Amino acid sequence: MNVDELLSHYEAGARDFREAKLSQFNLSDRDLQGINLRRANLSGANLRGANLRMANLREANLAGADLRGADLTIANLIGAELYQADLSKATLTDAGLRSAKLTEATLVQAVLIGANLAEALLDRANLTEANLNDASLNRAKLIAANLTRATLENANLTNAILNESLMELANLTGAILHGASLEEADLHGAELSRTRLSSANLINASLSQANVRGANLSWSSLRGANLCKANLYRAKLNWANLSETNLSEAMLISATVLQTNFQNANLRGAIMPDGSSHG
Repeated sequence: MNVDELLSHYEAGARDFREAKLSQFNLSDRDLQGINLRRANLSGANLRGANLRMANLREANLAGADLRGADLTIANLIGAELYQADLSKATLTDAGLRSAKLTEATLVQAVLIGANLAEALLDRANLTEANLNDASLNRAKLIAANLTRATLENANLTNAILNESLMELANLTGAILHGASLEEADLHGAELSRTRLSSANLINASLSQANVRGANLSWSSLRGANLCKANLYRAKLNWANLSETNLSEAMLISATVLQTNFQNANLRGAIMPDGSSHG
């Protein structure tokens, strides 16, 4: 099947093209709404600007595909292979991406509002300025992923793995990161107000100048973390491990610190829960 045959069949009303061999096909800007491409081979295909709303791409091979600006609203991409695919500025609102393989994929400024990325593989993916508000990323792997200036308001990242990820200036307001691992992650200047980080691993993470106001960090480990000038107003730090952390000039007014471990922490210039300041 070639491109013309595919489009001719589609225009005639056909929608079922499962397991089709479409590698390297040029389908840019084409209207393929509702097409069934389950388990199809679209590796290296040009789908730039294509309309794939409600398309079934479950377990499809889209490795290296060009999906820049494509509309994948409510598309089914469960288990799809998207290794090194380019989804810059693509719309994936409410898309199903559970267990999808997005290792080293480019999702710069992609819209993933409400998308289901549970258990997805996003190691070394570029999600700079991506919109992941209300998205589900529970148990997803984002090791060394770039989430600089990404928005993840109210996103669910329960038990997600974000070790060594770049999250500078990211907005995680109200996000759920219970049990998540952010070891050596860079959260400099990030918005973490009301974020739920209980039982999280933040060992050696950087949260300098981050806004952690009202966040729940109870039972979390922040050993060796950098919290210089961080705003921890009314944060919950009960039973948290802040040993060897840099809390210089941090603000902890009204924070709850029941059984919090501050052993060998740098508290120079920090304003403590009772309002006192360390010299």
